[in-house]
Amino acid sequence: MRTAPRTPQRTSARTGPLGTTGTPTAPRRSTAAASALAGLLAVAAVCAGDAVARIFPFGPRHRSVNDLGNQFVPFHAHLWDLLHGRADGGLLLDWGAGWGTSFLPDYGTYLSSPLAPLVALVPRADIEYAVYALTVLKTALAAAATAFLLRRLSTAPAWWWPALLGAAYALCGWSLAEGTYNPMWLDGLIAFPLLCLVAEWSREGVRPLLSVLTVTVCWTANFYTACMATLGAALFLLARLAATPGALCARVPLRAAVTTALGVGLAAPVLAPVLLSTRQAYPGVVRDFRAAGATDVLARLLPGTYGFSTPAVFVATPVLLLVAALAFRRDVPGRERWVWTGLVLAVAASFQWGPTHLVWHLFATPNGSPYRQTFVLAGLLVIAAHTGLAHGPAGRRPLAAGGAVVLALTAAALPSTLATRPALLLGLAGLAATAGALALPRRRRYAVLAALLVTGTLLGQAAATTAYADHARLAHLDDYPPYGPGHERRAAALAAADGWPAHRTDSGLPRVAGNDPLLLGGQGAAYYSSHTPAVLTELLTALGGGWTSRGRNLQSLDNPVVDALFGVGARWRDGEVVRTEAPLPLVTLRAPAGPPPAFGPSPFRNQELLLGTPVYTAPSASGACPVGTEVFLWAPERTGPARLGAGAAVRLLGGGPKRRAAMTSLGVQAAPGARPEVPDGRGPAEVGCLDRTRLRTAVGALRASAAVTVAPTATGLTARFPEPVTGTAVVAAPAIPGWSCGGRTAEPYAGLLAVPVTGATTLSCSFRPPGLLPGLAVAGAAVLALAGLASRARRDQRRRDRRSSSSPPAAQSAASAAAA
Repeated sequence: MRTAPRTPQRTSARTGPLGTTGTPTAPRRSTAAASALAGLLAVAAVCAGDAVARIFPFGPRHRSVNDLGNQFVPFHAHLWDLLHGRADGGLLLDWGAGWGTSFLPDYGTYLSSPLAPLVALVPRADIEYAVYALTVLKTALAAAATAFLLRRLSTAPAWWWPALLGAAYALCGWSLAEGTYNPMWLDGLIAFPLLCLVAEWSREGVRPLLSVLTVTVCWTANFYTACMATLGAALFLLARLAATPGALCARVPLRAAVTTALGVGLAAPVLAPVLLSTRQAYPGVVRDFRAAGATDVLARLLPGTYGFSTPAVFVATPVLLLVAALAFRRDVPGRERWVWTGLVLAVAASFQWGPTHLVWHLFATPNGSPYRQTFVLAGLLVIAAHTGLAHGPAGRRPLAAGGAVVLALTAAALPSTLATRPALLLGLAGLAATAGALALPRRRRYAVLAALLVTGTLLGQAAATTAYADHARLAHLDDYPPYGPGHERRAAALAAADGWPAHRTDSGLPRVAGNDPLLLGGQGAAYYSSHTPAVLTELLTALGGGWTSRGRNLQSLDNPVVDALFGVGARWRDGEVVRTEAPLPLVTLRAPAGPPPAFGPSPFRNQELLLGTPVYTAPSASGACPVGTEVFLWAPERTGPARLGAGAAVRLLGGGPKRRAAMTSLGVQAAPGARPEVPDGRGPAEVGCLDRTRLRTAVGALRASAAVTVAPTATGLTARFPEPVTGTAVVAAPAIPGWSCGGRTAEPYAGLLAVPVTGATTLSCSFRPPGLLPGLAVAGAAVLALAGLASRARRDQRRRDRRSSSSPPAAQSAASAAAA
């Protein structure tokens, strides 16, 4: 008996699997549960790994390594001060670090995450706990956002699968090894699933306003990783269109491009100053990209590996197995299967090719890890894994083939030194557990066991990778003690001596980290940022200052002449605050007005040039200074101990191009004939003999015509002179771009801020970060364009409503059925 052919059941556009024309609306409760579970799993794995490693805050080992201790913790401490009204400066201008620097670019680079203000909820002494909590919170939100995205794409798998896959994305190797000590990058980890969601909305033509605002938040939070996430989301959208028969058309990519452009335009008031400040920063190292070895790349797929110059491509073994099995699943449409498999392979290959490497990194090889875009690959792997699950569990043959692929990749990684025995055991154990879970009979009573096996694999591998990365970072990177009682005592002493704006208080030496003025207080020269101005580095270098990180990590310069020039009245030195001799006000006068001085090769002469009077004497023919003078040594390229006679040794740490030793005092010449002992090495080694009496005389002469009151603000300063003055008014601050005084652009005076004055009794200067006004103009244009699009959408909707109301009931029913 012949049976009539079965008519294929029509699949609603809102209930089809990933890759069909429409996108299902996931049940709200299960979607919320999946997102919550994903976040909880991410928190559990990170905290468990840190606890196993006995790292802060779960043990005595330091967590603050590299830029986490040098930049991110101090910048968040400064944000705390800003939010509590305790900072010297504001959002545009910071008077605390670098003798006065632009703050908006630093804000847009390190602090513009919408989560960053949460640090204000804890005591300042707990700032490091707050930064850790933000790191864990961002990881959890990335997991939750990914789970939400996957449920939005398809509800076919059990709800716990998107939760596990979302957690696997947030716990990828990039997040655990690199993002954890660069918390600003974790905003990109959150941005990728959100921008993929925007791509979905663009594909469907829904939520245009929310899409634009989402792009704005992502790009404002951290534009660097948001750019990478945007590239990944664009590839995701193209893959969605390519995997859907008949879906390729120009309208959807154009809609997504307009949405992205409007969102980025709204973020322009932050982005434009950041980009311009990057161009004005002291140039860092220029590197040529060198691709990592193939075996090392494959080894980083394993859990529990670490390598600073290799891509942290680890993503939990269940994800790898599902992606590998996808290529062998004949129950998945061929177009969909090969599009996602090909996309993952193409993105992985793009990491290893120079031109595409530059595209991922905004056309500049970074000074540090060269694989900062790796989280995008992890996200695409997770989406590809979910693609197969959207069509049901994989059969045993695809699982066996996928397992063979994972084993082959593991075998190919064996020659790498990164493929340690524990990493191999973790990877193989996870593969066995996941394969066993996926091969279980498809019955409800086995579902719990399968979920437990996959969850255990995910948590175990992620926690182990976290703990291993914690230990490896301490072995490879500089580390700094967590903020504690010692920091509190020093900060309290600096606060007690603070006299701003009558005088500066320098956080001094020895330094705790690269941004001690932000962390501990005061208004010193120390400053470390990606935006360290070239004019500031050059000024400090010319005066004998020291630095690391190739000129971007500036150190405090402990020198009486420099203290006088920059109004430093107190500084931390050798465990206590010491008062310096009477400093100059922040605004002084050089008369008569003339061409600005030009620095030469000697920092001693350069200091005298700014002071206007010789205060150093040269050593005698025997190399000894006159008795009673203070002996200063400048040997920027030397490394080793230097001393004067039987005095205490002072260690120099020079050696370009990475670091430069600062001019340092060897003590007062107490007896004739004692010569400084200087470490051997290349480069100059110059000795200067400071006459304090001459210095006091020079300071007194400048003070006579200096401003009597100076009022710095969050956007500039105002100074008042005792009588009308004519000459060049010089402000003890670096002449960074953005300053204007008296309605005219300020001019540099050997690197200092200056402006000619004639018969003036007051001086008013204002600061506006370059790029702020153009950024505001672009944002305004984006608002107008968005309003125009919204108005057009409302008119089109009213036109459709009128057409619908004028149609016969039967036509309305047919139109409704077609729309469904």
